[in-house]
Amino acid sequence: MVPARSGNTLPVFEAATGAERGRVADSASEDIAAAVEAASRAFPAWASTPASERSRVLLRLADLVERHLEPLAEAETRDTGKPIAVSRTIDIPRSAANLRYFATAILHVSGESHDFDGGGVPGGVAALNYTLRRARGVAGCISPWNLPLYLFTWKIAPALATGNTVVGKPSEITPTTAAMLGELSIEAGLPPGVLNIVHGRGAGAGAALVEHPDVPTVTFTGSTGVGRWIGETCGRMLKRCSLELGGKNAFVVFDDADVEASPLLAARAGFSNQGQICLCGSRLLVHESVADRVVSRVVEAARGLVIGDPMEPTTTFGAITSRVQWEKVAGMVEEARRLGGRVRTGGSPPTNLPARCREGWFFEPTVIEGLDPACRVEREEIFGPVVTVQRFRDEDEAVKLANATGYGLAATLCTRDVSRAHRVAARLEAGVVWVNCWMVRDLRTPFGGMKESGVGREGGLEAIRFFTEPKNVCVRV
Repeated sequence: MVPARSGNTLPVFEAATGAERGRVADSASEDIAAAVEAASRAFPAWASTPASERSRVLLRLADLVERHLEPLAEAETRDTGKPIAVSRTIDIPRSAANLRYFATAILHVSGESHDFDGGGVPGGVAALNYTLRRARGVAGCISPWNLPLYLFTWKIAPALATGNTVVGKPSEITPTTAAMLGELSIEAGLPPGVLNIVHGRGAGAGAALVEHPDVPTVTFTGSTGVGRWIGETCGRMLKRCSLELGGKNAFVVFDDADVEASPLLAARAGFSNQGQICLCGSRLLVHESVADRVVSRVVEAARGLVIGDPMEPTTTFGAITSRVQWEKVAGMVEEARRLGGRVRTGGSPPTNLPARCREGWFFEPTVIEGLDPACRVEREEIFGPVVTVQRFRDEDEAVKLANATGYGLAATLCTRDVSRAHRVAARLEAGVVWVNCWMVRDLRTPFGGMKESGVGREGGLEAIRFFTEPKNVCVRV
């Protein structure tokens, strides 16, 4: 752990109290340059390390993450405001699972070969073609503040497993668990320079990492606006980039859906992590024949969430992660009111918080109905505990409403009709479609969005391909 060369630092706040709880380095371009230099020096040896040994190191790191579950979970909850029960059962275990999956996946990757007899090609000769996949070099991994360790490991695990070295930039809002992971990586035996974690602001350290000429690969999860700049920069510099950006995801309930189970699923999809997941179902689309029953049950489920101190194990709904994000959520709800939206529940900060949390960034789970589908509140990502409701008459209208956004990350369908499920899933402009479930993630499957939700895919073989360069070797027979 080294300070920024400038000596500058940034405050880190506890979301539930609004109080400063520490400081982190405010790194700049010179710090990024030093990290990239270290990663570049370490790359040849790490890339030539047998896959089996890279696997063993990452598996040891996964074990250490699990062994330190409690301190990691506590740090995650204090930084983000999410309930401690969520950090303990989802965020930290999933971080270890990310490391473990890619540590073992690289042992089962096979190359391609093609026995070519020259037939049909002018001047063709008999030859054997085979494809090698090699690490690309230094990978720049920039992760967001909503699922800090979960998404940081989602990026660095495949990068390291395939033999790349990494310069990682976690969010300056939630940096603690990334710093702790860096310490654990040393204990796991990761060689010096292989993983470099640089703290700082996106406009400083993040931009310098993207623009560094010796970083050929960039992966970013965050806002569409920042992602657009990263994509333009990488395109200009001919870098490979993967962008997992925002979402305004539809949760569609058809008339044949289970009206007891689907509202509970809709509430979970809308309000998990205080609505601060890019995959949240923030637009509830309900067939008019079941809308009253479904919406009433969603409202009831929202009111049943236990808002309180995230450090208490009984809390099921915590704080918004930052003051800036809290202000955005509150502003969008006020705009919805001005536009004639009817707030069915929530819509304001809770009033019954424990004394410790009265200066924290809390906002009630909110359901709003009656907005024009074309308004800003319905079309732009809020990234908070706000679910809007629209009613539809038939399948075509449901698809039209679901696709009426610039985003295309995910969607959920609730129906008992298997044919309808396949038919509608194929028509939706979304990279991930769940049917009668939400947030069921198999690490082997491709993950990512279309339109303004991103470029490229993560997960499984997609991630391994992203972090490696294919090379064809042709040998004349």
